[in-house]
Amino acid sequence: MRGKFRQISLPRRLVADLMHASAGVPLVSLKRTLNVRAIVEARARAAQAPGWAAIFVKAFALVARTEPTLRTLHVKWPWPCLYELPRSVGMVAIARVEKGEDCVLFERVCAADEMPLAEVDALIRRAKTAPLHEIPSFRKMLCVTRLPLPLRRLAWAIGMNFGRQRANFCGSFGVTSVAAYGPGELHALSPGPFLLSYGVIRPDHTVDVVLRWDHLVCDAALIAQTLIRLEQVLGGEIAAELGAGRPQADARLVRAAGSRL
Repeated sequence: MRGKFRQISLPRRLVADLMHASAGVPLVSLKRTLNVRAIVEARARAAQAPGWAAIFVKAFALVARTEPTLRTLHVKWPWPCLYELPRSVGMVAIARVEKGEDCVLFERVCAADEMPLAEVDALIRRAKTAPLHEIPSFRKMLCVTRLPLPLRRLAWAIGMNFGRQRANFCGSFGVTSVAAYGPGELHALSPGPFLLSYGVIRPDHTVDVVLRWDHLVCDAALIAQTLIRLEQVLGGEIAAELGAGRPQADARLVRAAGSRL
């Protein structure tokens, strides 16, 4: 059967490079169902509810603040070793449509645990709509992707195998989801050491979370503890921050109503 040739677009070439880089990472996965009732109720009361991607990015960064292993990379150059980062660097998968083609790009969120949740959410929302050249992480990725194949392979080899550069290229953890398109369990690949994906929030206020990790960095016991701690942070610090924002929103409404009297 005769078909036709189609040129590989720049975003699709980026995915090919990511899959090539991910092939050497021994990822293992653990799934657990988390109770997020406190977050669901807090979002329902919030004046401007943040997206779930922002919530999970900040929650994981808060867990990693007290667990250095979740900020650790395995690198090969100049010799195989573990490289601990001082802060978390999240890479969030952003679904976009460019020139009529569905594609995925990655927004970099550094030290989300030190940022207000609203600011994390604003970064992610902007990455969904702003022109590509206005998002630094998009611009850098696509710049490398425009290089000829041998130079791209060299760039990725440097980016994957030196600690500081790997943090810039891949971050210390990633967050992705297909929940916007309905139920499904996503086991994605990643060149980074940790990748969190979450499903649809169920009517009973639970959600399935899959955490994939580089087995060269840690073992399953720490990941199981991480998911327990993640549930605690979601129902504790994150829900409290959402709740703290509500009185401020109510106060603005009161002041606005008073100015009209």
